[in-house]
Amino acid sequence: MIQLIKKLSIIFVFLFSISGINAQIFNPAHWKFEVKDSGSGNAELLFKVTLDNGWHIYDMNLPDGGPVSTSFAFEKISGAELVGKPVASSKPVEKYDPNFEMNLRWFSRAVTFSQKIKVTDIAKFSVAGGVNFMVCDDKSCLPATTEEFSFTKKMLPAGVVEAKPTQSQDDGQQLATTNEIKKDSISQDSLQNVQTSTSLAVENTDYWKPVIEELRAYGSERSENASFLYIFAVGFLGGLIALLTPCVWPMIPMTVSFFLKRTKNRKKAISDALTYGLSIIVIYLALGLIITAIFGASALNDLSTNAFFNLLFFAILVFFAISFFGAFELVLPSSWTNKLDSKAESTTGLISIFFMAFTLVLVSFSCTGPIIGTLLVEAASLGSMTGPAIGMAGFALALSIPFALFAIFPSWLQNMPKSGGWLNSVKVVLGFLELALALKFLSVADLAYKWHILDREVFLVLWIIIFTLLGIYLLGKIKFAHDSDLKYVSVPRLFMAIISLSFAVYMVPGLWGAPLKAISAFAPPLYTQDFSLYHGEVKPKTFDYEEGMAMALKNKKPVMIDFTGYGCVNCRNMEAAVWTDPRVKNIIDNQYILISLYVDDKTPLSKVIQIEEFGVNRKLKTVGDKWSYFQRSKFGANAQPFYVLLDNKGYPIGPSYVYDKDIEKYIQFLNKGIEEYKKRQ
Repeated sequence: MIQLIKKLSIIFVFLFSISGINAQIFNPAHWKFEVKDSGSGNAELLFKVTLDNGWHIYDMNLPDGGPVSTSFAFEKISGAELVGKPVASSKPVEKYDPNFEMNLRWFSRAVTFSQKIKVTDIAKFSVAGGVNFMVCDDKSCLPATTEEFSFTKKMLPAGVVEAKPTQSQDDGQQLATTNEIKKDSISQDSLQNVQTSTSLAVENTDYWKPVIEELRAYGSERSENASFLYIFAVGFLGGLIALLTPCVWPMIPMTVSFFLKRTKNRKKAISDALTYGLSIIVIYLALGLIITAIFGASALNDLSTNAFFNLLFFAILVFFAISFFGAFELVLPSSWTNKLDSKAESTTGLISIFFMAFTLVLVSFSCTGPIIGTLLVEAASLGSMTGPAIGMAGFALALSIPFALFAIFPSWLQNMPKSGGWLNSVKVVLGFLELALALKFLSVADLAYKWHILDREVFLVLWIIIFTLLGIYLLGKIKFAHDSDLKYVSVPRLFMAIISLSFAVYMVPGLWGAPLKAISAFAPPLYTQDFSLYHGEVKPKTFDYEEGMAMALKNKKPVMIDFTGYGCVNCRNMEAAVWTDPRVKNIIDNQYILISLYVDDKTPLSKVIQIEEFGVNRKLKTVGDKWSYFQRSKFGANAQPFYVLLDNKGYPIGPSYVYDKDIEKYIQFLNKGIEEYKKRQ
């Protein structure tokens, strides 16, 4: 309970800091960077950090599951070569930390990290990168952050002389050497296009050799069709929800009546209304395509797990939720809608109808904006150029259907519920849902950057509170400023209250480790929970590819690679719905070496690696970059989840498997791999 309170306090401090309540960001770590001459062309880069009273910074290379280790990423080196690894100037304090339940090492007050280098060209000398670190005191920890550093020739001491270089460099970019590539699990086959003159021959390994054709020979599945159907369905559902908002619902009878009165020819009025609905679809479809074209599918995919983007979207959803609760009214500038209104009136034919549709899009933005934004983020996670467009098409289709149907059957308008207080209630309900969804975005950033401020039990506590309050509101026990008096609880409100309160109660056992399959796509993974009575989850043997291959060879077992992501909703669904089946768990745990590779892991690589892919130079800076490139280059896939079975030489022993929660089919997939593996022995 103490630890739970501690984590909740960290969250609230963190939320206040990003919302601008604190005028200045608190930073107890103060960095200073210098260069020291060691003689004979050798020098040391010094990273000095001074800490405020009571704070400490963690040592390098801490065990998994604890706080973020201090690490150095050298992104650009020119006129110099690294010698060895960074070392600390003093011995760290080592103690058992009850909060993380492990032995940890840290430095208090001050410490200097040093990196030895050889200066090969004083005129071109330049070293740049960042140090990633986390600081804590005896009560709380701050989120991990990166301090950028840059060493220039002006910082070199006067006595420094040039040493003879041992390897050539390209455009000042420090790339991985042969031994370092092996250590970072990247072999010659994966980096055959690296732009460097250094030989990249790696001894006796072809684990990274592409096997795209071999997978195709097995008839491997592709996940795009299922994923696109899912995105379309999510978009369609979002459109139906948007219809019930106060921004859209009152527009239906007004707009349809306008079309029916516009001409005495009913057939023409219906035709215009259908054109109006089609215009809505075209506008939203164009919006999805434009956003994708501007950012690109891969950029949107990167944004979906980027800390700044997720925190920004978290803040935006909280902002919208506060608006839905009635704190203020969010509207676009009236000049925009007035201008479109005048355009609609001054033009005729299809153009006039199109401008009217555009007016609806703008007027309804305050209600549809959060839904659209959430949809685009979800669609972008597919890594496909068409994902956002398909999602927007589903959204617009649902939004346009009522306008067309009521134009064809105008008598239905008389039976429509009139606008009134119930629409305000819809806004408040959406506010609670937006608040709950906002935590999902905060959780993605927390997982990708390993801050450990929103672990599973903290997430569940917040959701339990939100949905309990929602149920109480629906029963009329909570009232906001813009709500009408509730004389009695209607039957629909009662049933919605029962559902909300039941959902809150359903989540309570999750605090002790219950799987909660219904929300597995949203809640953080079970391994982030500090206390759990449940032991039915499947845990990977390792998170490193070549380490897993070595384990498989030693134990004479096949390999199962799980390409996943912290922000992958379908991955969590598969883990909760399929992997927890006792038969599946038994096969994976006992007959395979499971390797989970997170394509959105933001842990910096020890060195930036430059590759050429599809004629474009790219830099692999994080562990996630590396595994994402590995999936594309070896297996020709980029969607998650993606499961592939390999023998001990890195060749497939069956087809790949994508998102499909059919347990019998998954068991068949695993058993076929075992049969093929035994044939090759």
